Amino acid sequence: MPKASLTARALLLDMDGTLVNSDAAVERIWRQWAEGHGLDPDEALKVVHGRQGYASMAELLPDRPMELNHAENAEMLARETADVEGVVPIPGAAAFLASVADLPHALVTSADAALAQARMTAAGLPMPEVRITAESVGASKPDPEGFLKGAAELGFTPADCVAFEDSAAGITAARAAGTLIIGVGPRALPHSPDLHVPDLTHLEITAAPDGLITFRRRAS
Repeated sequence: MPKASLTARALLLDMDGTLVNSDAAVERIWRQWAEGHGLDPDEALKVVHGRQGYASMAELLPDRPMELNHAENAEMLARETADVEGVVPIPGAAAFLASVADLPHALVTSADAALAQARMTAAGLPMPEVRITAESVGASKPDPEGFLKGAAELGFTPADCVAFEDSAAGITAARAAGTLIIGVGPRALPHSPDLHVPDLTHLEITAAPDGLITFRRRAS
């Protein structure tokens, strides 16, 4: 069972599904892609959340050369960056980011820098100063590289950090990195995060003078 509270010293924040609800745009673009490759769109959508596009393609088309996945991923990123219709903040995201503005935190997203900026702007959210995007890593979630780099950029060990995630790939990456995990939304719950909230309105954050940050799930 997820805990009701936990403590950490730094935050590693996924974007899509955690701060920003981009499901409408993701589903539009990936349904078209799946249909174009003769795949079941509903099955494809079970794979794509949390991963970089080329990694999703490799899962869905395992016999295809990786260079084709990278080339097509570049096209997909351009389409996703241009299509922000329906991109909105996760409930409570603005207040949440305001509450952690002076705390050590980093964005750790599978989006590239342009897509991250486009979606955060569309959702009306401030971009964290420290950010690990697709360009920052050599391997996509569920590989832990992004979270390890985020912790290092903030000057903390992974064990001192809590990762906020919504997807199976992201939670697997955070667990492999050795961070605590707060799961946000329905996709996260089946993957046993340390603490789970339906959205960010259900989370209370308090910071002690010694830098220890406590996260509590608000009672429904």
